[in-house]
Amino acid sequence: MPAARPAPLAVLAACLTLATNVAWAQASKLPITAEQRRVADQVASAGVPLSELAPNAPDSHTVVAGDTLWDISKLFLKSPWRWPELWGMNRDQIRNPHLIYPGQVLMLVKSDGRARLQVGQSVGGANGTVKLSPQMRISALENGAIPSIPMHLIQAFLTDAVVFDTDELARAPRVVAAQEGRVLVGSGDLAYARGDFGSNTDFRVFRKTRPLIDPTTKEVLGYEAPYVGTAELIRPGEERPSPDGKSMEVVPATLKIQQIKQEVGVGDRLAPAPQRDLEQYMPHAPEREIKGQIAAIYGEAMQAGQNQIVALNRGKRDGIERGHVFALWRNGESVMDKTERPEGQLIKLPDERHGVLFVFEVYERVSYALIISVKEPVKAGDRFTQP
Repeated sequence: MPAARPAPLAVLAACLTLATNVAWAQASKLPITAEQRRVADQVASAGVPLSELAPNAPDSHTVVAGDTLWDISKLFLKSPWRWPELWGMNRDQIRNPHLIYPGQVLMLVKSDGRARLQVGQSVGGANGTVKLSPQMRISALENGAIPSIPMHLIQAFLTDAVVFDTDELARAPRVVAAQEGRVLVGSGDLAYARGDFGSNTDFRVFRKTRPLIDPTTKEVLGYEAPYVGTAELIRPGEERPSPDGKSMEVVPATLKIQQIKQEVGVGDRLAPAPQRDLEQYMPHAPEREIKGQIAAIYGEAMQAGQNQIVALNRGKRDGIERGHVFALWRNGESVMDKTERPEGQLIKLPDERHGVLFVFEVYERVSYALIISVKEPVKAGDRFTQP
């Protein structure tokens, strides 16, 4: 029995994944940029050229738990960051890429040198036949919609890491003593601090900041603060007359240490805990040319590989956005050409593209990116360009 042919687009429109009003309202808050829509509109009517498909693009793919839009794009397209084109293959059905769910079947339909995706449901059949059937699915966004990239790789970082435009932590409240005279304290212990706490009660604790330096201009781009943990202010400090009434004595504020990444020590600084936006991140190319360099590897490492974090020497002021994708380049080596003369001639080999970066956090002059793929170790000073 031959496999069933995909139904006409007009019929397949009934296969839309329908979310509740709440789910759609939530989805509408997720970032879909003008550039993403432009690309999707561009390919929606005609599809994608077959030359842009991955060499082993499958005829169909059933979305499973753990999939990401990046994973699915990688199955069908040569460049997974070009997800808007995958979405645009059938804009009528994939109205919102944030609302693709496990269990949906994506069918790759090829005709006249073009390719489109159609959405259906695997209903079984003889000899592995896959059919497309009208399907209504009502589901809240947070109940299974697949993410854009593997969020577990960056979620902890979004909570922990921060860059300050100035070295404001030098003037922030500081831990001055620990419970029972200890040098370091852990979760549940008390610590004592001095400084201006304002009206805040929840704080993140940081160790001494390190400046992020532009590899070329040597400009200080910001101050990266190593995260230590969190603390709650349970009793404010005060100044009160000494028992003899001849002077004032300082009583520091009391903190209770909450979650920790490492033990809190005297000298650590406190900053109010902000509200973090753990929104979906949709890969897309910058609308204009942006290039720069790796400013630093996050943490103590000198080099980084796949799924590690790097700081870029470009930020909001340079047009960087969350979701931007960049190509990583390896500098060409200098070698001696001895093919024409015995003494040789020093030449520089061409730079080679060897990886992909995905920006997920942006500050004024610096941003953080996840290394999605890479062939060789990445180090500070390596450059990035348009993808």
